[in-house]
Amino acid sequence: MTLPPAARRAVCPGSFDPVTNGHVDIIARAARIYDEVFVAVFVNPSKAGLFSLDERMEMLAEVTPQWPNVSVTSFQGLVVDFCKSNNVGVIVKGVRAVSDFDYELQMAQMNYGLAGVETLFMPTNPVHSFLSSSLVKDVAKWGGDITGHVPEPVAERLVARLRES
Repeated sequence: MTLPPAARRAVCPGSFDPVTNGHVDIIARAARIYDEVFVAVFVNPSKAGLFSLDERMEMLAEVTPQWPNVSVTSFQGLVVDFCKSNNVGVIVKGVRAVSDFDYELQMAQMNYGLAGVETLFMPTNPVHSFLSSSLVKDVAKWGGDITGHVPEPVAERLVARLRES
């Protein structure tokens, strides 16, 4: 059975402010499953990020070159509109805990109802189960060691950014 093109393309959406090792793990696993994976940095005008959209995209491009089927892009609006515009059939979401699943299930059901786009829930590697961009920023802000939680170039940028402010 041959899958339709949309079924071989997936999107990993997020704000990635900053990208963590947990994000990279989900992206890498999705890249092994799908022919093409878009890492879509979604713009939320009501949220002020620590890093600009361009900086987040640069960091993602820096930490994903080993997967030639992964491309980094951005989008504002509904993830299903991104999927329709790019012929993407699957949204890949990492889930860390039951609380993530409760929220993501509602989103998945809405996305399916709006556009028939499927969602694949990928359990986070237990090593990264507690990890979030917010937590990493908080630890870095107070001088904690984040090197095991974000890729090296991201750690360098984060520490430099926090020094500036």
